[in-house]
Amino acid sequence: MILQALTEYYRTLADSGAISPPGWADVKVSYALCIGADGALEQVVSVQTEQPKGKKTVLAPRLMRLPAPVKRSSGILANFLCDTSSYLLGVDNKGKPQRSLECFHACKALHEELLDGVDSPAARAVLAFFRTWQPEQAAGHPALASCWDEIMAGGNLVFRYDGAFVHLNAPIQQAWDNHYQAEEDGPQMVCLVTGERGAVESIHPSIKNVQGAQSSGAALVSFNAPSFCSYGKEQNYNAPTSKYAAFAYTTALNHLLSDRKHVYRMGDATVVCWARCGGDIYQNIMGWALFGAEPSYTLTDLQGALNNLCNGTAVDLDEARLDPNMDFYILGLSPNAARLSVRFFLHNSFGAFLRNAQAHQQRLEIVKPAYDKFDTLPLWKLLDETVNQNSRDKTPTPNMAGEVLRSVLTNTRYPATLLNGAALRIRAERSVSRGQAAILKAYYLKNPHPDVPKEVLTVSLNPDSTNIPYNLGRLFSVLEAIQSKANPGINTTIKDKYFNSASATPAIVFPVLVNLAQKHLKKLGPGLRTYYDKQIAELISKLGEGYPPRMNLPQQGCFQLGYYHQTQSRFEKKEEM
Repeated sequence: MILQALTEYYRTLADSGAISPPGWADVKVSYALCIGADGALEQVVSVQTEQPKGKKTVLAPRLMRLPAPVKRSSGILANFLCDTSSYLLGVDNKGKPQRSLECFHACKALHEELLDGVDSPAARAVLAFFRTWQPEQAAGHPALASCWDEIMAGGNLVFRYDGAFVHLNAPIQQAWDNHYQAEEDGPQMVCLVTGERGAVESIHPSIKNVQGAQSSGAALVSFNAPSFCSYGKEQNYNAPTSKYAAFAYTTALNHLLSDRKHVYRMGDATVVCWARCGGDIYQNIMGWALFGAEPSYTLTDLQGALNNLCNGTAVDLDEARLDPNMDFYILGLSPNAARLSVRFFLHNSFGAFLRNAQAHQQRLEIVKPAYDKFDTLPLWKLLDETVNQNSRDKTPTPNMAGEVLRSVLTNTRYPATLLNGAALRIRAERSVSRGQAAILKAYYLKNPHPDVPKEVLTVSLNPDSTNIPYNLGRLFSVLEAIQSKANPGINTTIKDKYFNSASATPAIVFPVLVNLAQKHLKKLGPGLRTYYDKQIAELISKLGEGYPPRMNLPQQGCFQLGYYHQTQSRFEKKEEM
């Protein structure tokens, strides 16, 4: 299903001219070798461009559409018209001059095979270059002196002749297309992606730009050990994919991953999404609604579009029409040595995904502190609430990201790992953040529990709730406020010492805390003392005959929500004297 969807997306992009045709790929290039009609190297020029990197602008390799590079492991395989100095010049800084010479000769043989007989001055110039170039004299060549270190670092090089790039020459392009289409050296089998019979690709092109994977790329489909194989088949013949399909799905996926604006991180997963019809407007809307991306449109336009799409009505936005019934895909990939593992792959209509995402945000809605800059909580922020922000590794549990995203977009129960992660952070930090309170509220709304009534799962304080754990949390917040008022500037409050025990064994802790509060009240003025006395009396009256001896985890969740709601209500308006 993944490969079929990506292959279909490739066809859509190819039809619009937004992606390279079969046999071609966008490759990062750093320098151009300017050659004369006799093949002599006349000049080396940088083709790098200024690109933003964070808050800075840096020189970075330029993307060029070139003959698709081969996938290398440890062998010597040359690329056509674009490669590193090892292949085009026969030199590098790897300390293996003999291997560099072998790379050069392999590259020379490839170009002689493809360009022999091509009626083009540019083709004859490239052939003359390979016939006359002497790798052993490269270090002293005047054209390479100014950029020797940069070229040795491993950037890609291309040829330029008579002021134009060689790979743009029409006869040379035709020679490459003929070579690519005729190269059917694999066994004839039925492709699992297209259903058509043809030559099968033994090694699929690499997938690049997945966070944590090898910079040279990793494989999505790979069989390179006997234990992975069956019926005597080797490599990817175990999952036969035609040459066209292998090129199409890898090109489409690399295209998605190279678009930094629409690539998201969820734990250790790199996430991309796309609509079957192509275009980035669907990605923009989903990025804003689900991943917290900066909106490309006004908030009013986005909210109006979101409401209409959720109701099944098509929307015109930015001169494009958004169809709520359009097929939409979300794919999460994680690195696994030289391969990629699929964390999740979700397919539904665009409108259905948005409805589920909106329902998730409604469950998360909770009163927020004045300093909180997030109007809604994106998924990455939600996952951050389960991680110790003081640790060096702030990555959430690997499986959690996929489980949470799947539950949100399919509108199913949240995973227990999300609740456990938030509960562990609350116990460790002895406080409840907005995100953690939102997790508690959303989790128990979607995963009902008899010990967590809906009356405590409100956006803000519910003063009418009779739930004992909820009111105990409220009482704890009031007792903390009394201590702070009685001791201005205090660094450590009862929360730091008693929060966890108060939520787990209230019968042991609360008598001590209430007695301590009576001593603190004596330090306050009459008006403030009366105000807090009324609050304590009101809350204790809701507790029945006494404090419960112990509370289970769901009841502790009620306690934590009560504490959070009461604390936020303290800061919403100035306390009356």
